[in-house]
Amino acid sequence: MGNIPYLLALHSIDGLGPIRLKAILNYFKDPRLAWEANIGVIREIGIPQNVADLLAAERRKLDPALYAESIKKAGISWLTIFDEHYPYLLKQIYDPPVVIYYKGQIKKDEKAIAVVGTRKITGYGRAVTEQFVKRLVDGGLTIVSGLARGIDAEAHLSTIRAGGRTIAVLGGGLKNIYPPENRSLAERIIDRGGLVLSEFPPDYPSMPGNFPARNRIISGLSLGVLVVEAAEDSGSLITARIALEQGREVFAVPGPVTSTLSRGPVDLMKEGARPIFDPQEILEEMGFKQNQNSNIKNTNDVNLSEEEKKILEYLGNEQLHMDEICRNLKMSAAQVSGTLLKMEIAGLVQNLGNGTYCRI
Repeated sequence: MGNIPYLLALHSIDGLGPIRLKAILNYFKDPRLAWEANIGVIREIGIPQNVADLLAAERRKLDPALYAESIKKAGISWLTIFDEHYPYLLKQIYDPPVVIYYKGQIKKDEKAIAVVGTRKITGYGRAVTEQFVKRLVDGGLTIVSGLARGIDAEAHLSTIRAGGRTIAVLGGGLKNIYPPENRSLAERIIDRGGLVLSEFPPDYPSMPGNFPARNRIISGLSLGVLVVEAAEDSGSLITARIALEQGREVFAVPGPVTSTLSRGPVDLMKEGARPIFDPQEILEEMGFKQNQNSNIKNTNDVNLSEEEKKILEYLGNEQLHMDEICRNLKMSAAQVSGTLLKMEIAGLVQNLGNGTYCRI
């Protein structure tokens, strides 16, 4: 499609979402004709009066060519749904964005999974996210999330640490990255060959009402969605439910029964999500095999001391406080503390805070 600056200008009009914008493009065929059309004709297509009035007001002051150039100068690129490199999986959903704006590298990313969850991440959620992401990255999957606080940020960071590719989908424009403390994370994602994208025009603010639309893109870019921790009213459950509607897989990690953040995953399981205890289950379900060149530590191949072997065996799949380890293994606090520190440095265990540890 030609006259792309006029398409970007149309896309900047608040209220012209994917469905309405597609209706306009289907009618006029050319974005320039739509931009310059009589407002009465725009109304006849089914565009509400208030949106048509916004269009009329905006085109009196906006030059489409200059607008497109300003986006380029900000280092922002775009893809339209008519472009060859538009994400294949995203194009399959009911209402794919007509335009997406991005920074970073566009790739096929047909092997992608979303990892989402609560903003109020716990030590358990952090450990589970890191462990699962490492294995999924090793299996060749791209990790998609929403750059939010909590599980989202940990999913992106764990992917970077594992040497994988991650995609962050924003709930506002690329000039208004939210939350502010994750702006540096967005830059790291871009610098490491990842992608930060949004369907919202670059200057568009990040607002709560934007996130359901953002969530459909997170799931739309992915073959499946993994929910780690979520309260009953968590926005990550919206992502998971949209994924079910889109025909994508949904996986949920069970959590401690004492945590309110375990309720969201349980609700999803009742709705058809698959409970997951090991990331290998996800790889098998999606038809992928773990990379034979795995960089995941096999504790059988590591020269462990007798104390380290005892602690690893006792930890199993549990999260245990060091006092319990001391008591049951009949080891001194100094001995357990020193051994756990060495194991943490070696990447064998993770400190979840307050003296509680789990295996990695």
